[in-house]
Amino acid sequence: MKLKSHSGTKKRIKISSTGKIMYRKPCKKHLLINKSKRQKSVGNMGVALHHSDADKIRKLLPQSF
Repeated sequence: MKLKSHSGTKKRIKISSTGKIMYRKPCKKHLLINKSKRQKSVGNMGVALHHSDADKIRKLLPQSF
């Protein structure tokens, strides 16, 4: 039986060329006028997931690795 990837995780996680799991920080999509410049800029381009959480994500996306 073929394993299926978790579709919610597929939309939120990208894998870098070095194999790191990258994700976008929350609170970046709307209501930006009320937030400070620092709040909006930190983690905007993507952040590498901590290695302790990476194993859990790899189980959700078996066909990507």
